[in-house]
Amino acid sequence: MSVTNSSSVDVARAASKASKRLATLSADARNEALTAIHEALSMSKGTIIDANNRDVRAARISAADGEMTQSALKRLDLNRPGKYDEMLQGILDVRELEDPNDDLVLKKVTCPIGVLLVIFEARPEVIANITALAIKSGNAVILKGGMESRESFIAMAIAISKALGDTQVPNSSIQLLTTRDVIPSLLELDDHIDLVIPRGSNELVKYIKSNTRIPVLGHADGLCSIYIHADADPNMAHKVVLDAKTGYPAACNSVETLLVHETALEKFLPSIAFSLLQEGVTLRCDRRSKSSLKEVLSQADADSLQSATEDDFNTEFLDSILAIKTIPAKEDPTDSVDFAIAHINAHSSKHTDAILTSSPELAHRFQMSVDSACVFWNTSTRMADGMRFGFGTEVGISTNKFHARGPVGLEGLMIYKYFMNGKGQTAGEYFDGEGGKKFKHEKERDKDREREKEKTQNSNKGRRLSHALNVKNWG
Repeated sequence: MSVTNSSSVDVARAASKASKRLATLSADARNEALTAIHEALSMSKGTIIDANNRDVRAARISAADGEMTQSALKRLDLNRPGKYDEMLQGILDVRELEDPNDDLVLKKVTCPIGVLLVIFEARPEVIANITALAIKSGNAVILKGGMESRESFIAMAIAISKALGDTQVPNSSIQLLTTRDVIPSLLELDDHIDLVIPRGSNELVKYIKSNTRIPVLGHADGLCSIYIHADADPNMAHKVVLDAKTGYPAACNSVETLLVHETALEKFLPSIAFSLLQEGVTLRCDRRSKSSLKEVLSQADADSLQSATEDDFNTEFLDSILAIKTIPAKEDPTDSVDFAIAHINAHSSKHTDAILTSSPELAHRFQMSVDSACVFWNTSTRMADGMRFGFGTEVGISTNKFHARGPVGLEGLMIYKYFMNGKGQTAGEYFDGEGGKKFKHEKERDKDREREKEKTQNSNKGRRLSHALNVKNWG
């Protein structure tokens, strides 16, 4: 990894050149680099935490002056219990993933996207996450961090740079830009940069999407909802909602809107509301839920309830605030579920939404109808995370509808191309009629099954593995 203040064009050209070299490295060479990075960041933890503490102290002043949000301040802090260790474990998890470059026989083979531009705010751990995934997938990456995390990311970059010096990975394949005001010029380099991944505020994401021709992978908001149906398990609903709201309110997978079936207002909501209030969560309730809660809460808790506005159901609070809306009871239970689905599809940011119900049929209807990247049944929205999905770590959450959606890990940084190996065949030889050759278009996986069956029956010696996705023999 190199820390540079070179021009945008020079950085992009160097990254493009390095990406060609990185793409040819063996899985062992890439894994060796990840091991070296893990060891370097482990040994440099004290230095990096000291640098991060300097960033946090400066950020607290900015937050006090209103120049930085509290949620951004929380994301900046690497001292949150377990955060640094999770970052380190993520590198090891990526290292143990199966190498994504498996040949497919037409041949269809996976390959790196090329050069990634990752622009992030207040998330110093992004450097370790992205570096691990970029090296494993064979992509070069340009990192541009916010000034609020400057001390942290420079300390981490120095450790990573030293680690890569003893490996086959070119240092220029991972570049950290310290130059100020370079984002506009970077976004113009569609000849050199293949994908932009923003990690930060919705203002940052929207700005990038509006100012570049380069494809953008990411999401602007994390407006997540949970719907509690009438037949949900009360204890489960209590546990899930508390986790989704209070586990880490500043996270993009934290629940922001709670939809409650009308008949569940008295059964479920009081205990959930009481626990949320005890955790310091502000509740913004619609008229029906507010009236119901006032009947059972203490006077002090009842007085703390706020009236929800329509804007609250369109807001990603990133804070200890939860909007509550009542879903009317219908004679047909599916009508209530459809009402909740309609609300979510109208207000959601298409990140993560969940239903709590004991009915597999209603859960399936919800999951098939909600147009979000992650749609869960009986679990917390906080489960929408690359590490929890088993991806090792993630570059972010994508709400796009192209090759990668949801938590984006190793596979999301890969694309594919086709190889065709022949023996002098030409297109003119294949035609209908006398003398013309015919395309067989046989799926290689079917031929492999027959060969495996024959091998097993005849000699039971070994077997050939094939990772054919939709592979064809072109005859």
